[in-house]
Amino acid sequence: CLSLPFSFSLHFPSPFPLLPSGNMGTLINVQPLFLLFLLLKPLQFVRINDSYLSDERREELEDYIDDLHATGPTKPPTKEAFKTHVIIDSEMPLTDEDYCNLEMKRKRVHNRLYCAKEHFFLQASYEDIEEMCYNIFVKCTNGIRKCHRSRQIISGVHCVLTSGIMMPFCEYTSSFKEGWVFITCQWEDDIGEIIPVSVIDILAI
Repeated sequence: CLSLPFSFSLHFPSPFPLLPSGNMGTLINVQPLFLLFLLLKPLQFVRINDSYLSDERREELEDYIDDLHATGPTKPPTKEAFKTHVIIDSEMPLTDEDYCNLEMKRKRVHNRLYCAKEHFFLQASYEDIEEMCYNIFVKCTNGIRKCHRSRQIISGVHCVLTSGIMMPFCEYTSSFKEGWVFITCQWEDDIGEIIPVSVIDILAI
């Protein structure tokens, strides 16, 4: 299990049957990550107030909490999300059979904490992948009508879920692939750019 060396100030909606009358909160130390997942779901909100926690780590934890409490549509794709979840620059060999099990957790790839059924990692720069969005449309796979295809050969890893329902208990098979990459893109109004959204397939050569 992953240990989390910080404290959460947990605030419960009133009335709450497990707490004495008038007690609106309690402080607990959460160690295993899976215990954090189990505890956060019924909470109204969580304030992270550890002075030793970095801003980056604080944002990651708040993202987890947002995922737990989200009830509407999933978050829109962003350039930062694609960079974080797809682009890899790892010292671990792409052929390692445990690549996906480790990288999916490290990069926090999930659907509101539910295991992603499949995922692709690409060993390429974001700029190279972004350029693919300006390539002409080609016929795609997996029921997707239109994709953009890379002009160069790209290496990557295909992760397929084998067991588990929620993080961090997702287990994956890892398949090294090298070939033409097919992606989908969309226009992002906020930044005025077309951005890659998802990797559909790597057509091995």
